[in-house]
Amino acid sequence: MDMQQLALESAALKALGDAITERQKEVRALMQEALATSGASRVDALLPNGTKVATISRSTPKPAAVVTDPELYLKWVRETSPANVVSRLVTEVRPAYTTALLAEMTAAGTAEVADRETGVVEAVPGVEIRATRAAGHSVRPVDGGRDAIAEAWRTGALAHLPLPQITGGAA
Repeated sequence: MDMQQLALESAALKALGDAITERQKEVRALMQEALATSGASRVDALLPNGTKVATISRSTPKPAAVVTDPELYLKWVRETSPANVVSRLVTEVRPAYTTALLAEMTAAGTAEVADRETGVVEAVPGVEIRATRAAGHSVRPVDGGRDAIAEAWRTGALAHLPLPQITGGAA
C-alpha cells in the first residue's frame, strides 16, 4: 500500500471513529436512562430476525465513604488521632490512615467510627457515604454476536437504526 492510500484510510477511519464515538455517547446515555426509567437490570440486544447478539446489563455502584470536606476531616483527625497527622509545608492526614478509616466506614455503611477503647461512636466530619461513580451499564456480546452484527450490517438489516454518518461537522 502506498503512503497516500494509507493517509486517506487513516483520515477516513478517524472521521468514522469520531462519528461512532459521538453517537455511542448519545446512545449510552439514552440506554442508561431507559434502564433507570424501566427499572430493568438487563435487556437482550436482538437483530430484526430475533438473533440475540448481546446482553446489556445495568450496574449500580456501591456507596463508599469519601472525604468531602478535607478541612473538617483534618480537624477531626487532629483531635482524635494526632499521630496520624503529618505536618510539612502542608498539613494532611496520613494516607494509610485515611484509607483504613474510609474502608472501615464503607464496610459499616456509615460515616461514623467507634473509639476502640471507649466504644463511643462518633460521626466523622467531612466524610459522607456516597456513590463513588455514576451508574452505568455494560454491553457483552454473546458468542457469535459480533459476527451476526457484521453480517446484519453487510446485508442492510441494520439500515433502520440511526447509525452515524460522516457529516463534516454539519448536523
